[in-house]
Amino acid sequence: MNQAEDIKNAVRVLREGGVILYPTDTVWGIGCDATNAEAVAKVYKIKQREDSKALICLVDSDARLQRYVRNVPNVAWELIEAAVTPMTVILDGAVNLAPNLIAEDGSVALRITNEPFSKELCYRFQKALVSTSANISGQPAASNYSDISPELLEAVDYVCFSRRQEHKPHTPSTIIKLAKDGEIKIIRK
Repeated sequence: MNQAEDIKNAVRVLREGGVILYPTDTVWGIGCDATNAEAVAKVYKIKQREDSKALICLVDSDARLQRYVRNVPNVAWELIEAAVTPMTVILDGAVNLAPNLIAEDGSVALRITNEPFSKELCYRFQKALVSTSANISGQPAASNYSDISPELLEAVDYVCFSRRQEHKPHTPSTIIKLAKDGEIKIIRK
């Protein structure tokens, strides 16, 4: 299967409210439509994670990121532009997302991906995509397809074919929270 067919199949499943496993700009991810509360609930159930712990969303562009946050501060754009490795920013004022994806303080974690597969997937889907590490909560993240547990492979509705043969180190993104008062807090390096 080529990448275009793989993305087409993944987008179809996402639009039907399904959950996918897919390669990202960091580790393999569990994904769903970030605007679909039922799909988001499925992801929490698959990960065996409390829904009080927010999930990261992936988007393909600056314009798409702006659809999900009321007001993106200039410092966020500066940080995103300066980042040399994948960086997730937690921003206040989340909008247009599933309520169970937004943190209690009204914030959301977003990352713009530049990795070819996940960027094209987000572009074709035309919405934010949940991107939480492909693992049961508390277990190590799956750097490569071969690291994903059989339990997860069976729990999702579609597993992408692209980059399955890859065997190289991948690490989760840096996470930075931008507080309302302008304070920048590093959550994960």
